[in-house]
Amino acid sequence: MAKVFDPTEAARKYYGEELRRLREAAGLTQEGLGKLVFCTGAYICQMEAAVRKPQKDMSGYLDKALDTDGHFQRLYEMVRKSSLYEDYFIDVVELQSMATTISEFSPLLVPGLLQTADYARALFESSKPLHSSAEIEQSVALRVGRSELLDRTKAPQYWAVLDEAVVRRPVGGAKVMCRQLRHLAKLIRDRKVIIQIVPFMEGAHALMNGSICLMTFDGAPPTAYIEGPNTGALVDEPALVAKCSLDYDLVRAAALSPEATLALVESAAEDYANAPRAVA
Repeated sequence: MAKVFDPTEAARKYYGEELRRLREAAGLTQEGLGKLVFCTGAYICQMEAAVRKPQKDMSGYLDKALDTDGHFQRLYEMVRKSSLYEDYFIDVVELQSMATTISEFSPLLVPGLLQTADYARALFESSKPLHSSAEIEQSVALRVGRSELLDRTKAPQYWAVLDEAVVRRPVGGAKVMCRQLRHLAKLIRDRKVIIQIVPFMEGAHALMNGSICLMTFDGAPPTAYIEGPNTGALVDEPALVAKCSLDYDLVRAAALSPEATLALVESAAEDYANAPRAVA
């Protein structure tokens, strides 16, 4: 599947070019501007290179420091509105791209970074029944494209804990599930991810009512992302992030070992492959 063009990239690049142009016009170095807007010169460099997504508060600080009469706040709105992602998920995509570790728990569905195109398509067709085929395919390409994160030379360490319901729920039917589970098994065998499954026999566990994503970074505090239907919230308050981390550790302790998980995933894939009308 071809990579979908995300207009946010062009908007962020323009923001960065404008930041560099106006900073240099003001006779400021990156470090000098950073001191005026309460950040490091490296952060300014990342924004100018379009590595960092512009932030609303920072755009206001830049307008004040460079006396640009709301220019960067307007550019920020341009960047935000150009994104193909939902507003509540834009920051998560950026943070995952910078994370050193990503730890996810999902009680019902395969996490987005691990989804095949067919699995993602089945989800979008179910959740967006009035969208056109072209819109569905754009959403699929955008989601599957995010998995490139796991192929990077310096990919984040990715650890997923899944409820057994993720494996047993036939999203898209037996054929789609067979291919999805074989994809998970290949990721495990290629040592790109660590996956553990919490079996049904464990009963209640710490996170059975919701999904969570924990992210750690070099030189920045950890962040948690808690997601619900059509919404999500980033959490960076240390005490709450610590509580989320404890909940994740508790559910991970109840999960099967990675080796037993691989065996379960491969067994379930074969069950789907042998189901009536399934074609592996």
